[in-house]
Amino acid sequence: MLPGAERRAALHIDNGTFQKITAFDDVPAGVEVFEAGDRVVSPGIVDTHVHVNEPGRTEWEGFDTATRAAAAGGVTTIVDMPLNSIPATTSAGALCEKQEACGRQCHVDVAFWGGVVPGNAPELDALVQGGVRGFKCFLAPSGVDEFPAVDEADLRVAMPIIARRSIPLLVHAELPALLRSADPAAANPATYATYLSTRPAEAEVAAIELIIRLSKEFSTQVHIVHVACAEAVATIAGAKSAGVPITAETCPHYLTFAADEIPDGATEYKCAPPIREAPQRDALWSGLADGALDLIATDHSPSPPALKCRGDFARAWGGIASLELSLPAVWTNGRLRGFQPIDLARWMSYAPASLAGLPRKGSIQAGFDADLVVWDPDAEFVVDAARLQQRHKLTPYAGRPLRGAVATTFLRGQRIWHHGALVSERGGQLL
Repeated sequence: MLPGAERRAALHIDNGTFQKITAFDDVPAGVEVFEAGDRVVSPGIVDTHVHVNEPGRTEWEGFDTATRAAAAGGVTTIVDMPLNSIPATTSAGALCEKQEACGRQCHVDVAFWGGVVPGNAPELDALVQGGVRGFKCFLAPSGVDEFPAVDEADLRVAMPIIARRSIPLLVHAELPALLRSADPAAANPATYATYLSTRPAEAEVAAIELIIRLSKEFSTQVHIVHVACAEAVATIAGAKSAGVPITAETCPHYLTFAADEIPDGATEYKCAPPIREAPQRDALWSGLADGALDLIATDHSPSPPALKCRGDFARAWGGIASLELSLPAVWTNGRLRGFQPIDLARWMSYAPASLAGLPRKGSIQAGFDADLVVWDPDAEFVVDAARLQQRHKLTPYAGRPLRGAVATTFLRGQRIWHHGALVSERGGQLL
């Protein structure tokens, strides 16, 4: 999957980078050769929305297990969210703790987002100096006390600083004033419909409209994470047409599942914004096709199974674990809609690398890091949750048939995953 084109080719790799791309038979004698056969060779996936949770909540997920899962899924770079670790990555000191915790236990490359919370604007420049690729904020409660939501007044302080540094502000866009509480006397917390009713699409749209207004005022690059509804897609498309510096993502679970398919009590499907109805899912695919949505990222947000409170959507932790399954989940559904592997390369490699300011990632071209995923688009399998590499195995994909199996993952020219096993230990770098 070369930039804008699919063709047979020989990739010449030396010192961890692509040196040149030539005709398929142009293979000099005396060099190590990896023959991909009939499989697809795509740029390594760059997942810009991963909650690793270490330090502080490593029992939820840590760098070792998260990056093992990444390698197994053809993900060669992750960008770690500033929550749910303790401390949250909202100060230069906390970033140092995060980097130290990451240490040498990573199997893929790792970069970091910083956080914007009330009162931490004086820390933003130092976080950029420390290497964060941009910032993340919540307009609605995040679910953890150490990462409080911001309001318009907080954003008016932070956004000029972020604009001056020419990096993006990532926004969890739900307006808290429009979120609802379920009537405890009438609502059944075991039904997904009860949960869905508490987070209406209007809350997404109103939050995005606020961010668009502030982006125009301060010329701040903004990125809307995990878009889940048709109205949000239309609002973002309009802003792009008007020249607003805005990008947006959706997630594999919004592209795969539909609200009316979720069984009662199945809290492994709970996330925020919620998975919506099938027509909303169709609108997300259309948004990817026409460019209103730029990329796909997992929002991998696992927790210990006890926190998922099976049977009670009101109490359950909201987060879906899917880091290892993003490529087959997207391909299984995308192929049925006429999309090609080259589309996945754009949505899951090139565009996320661009968002995170990683100029050597996300594309197969000379001078770039030789990060690759070799996969079989025709191979079908049923998800065996027990074999997943993530720390906790609970996922809504368990038992689901998918198509598109990862065979081999290369990180900077070195094989790190091959036919179901980790090959190279701890080859990842901090970016």
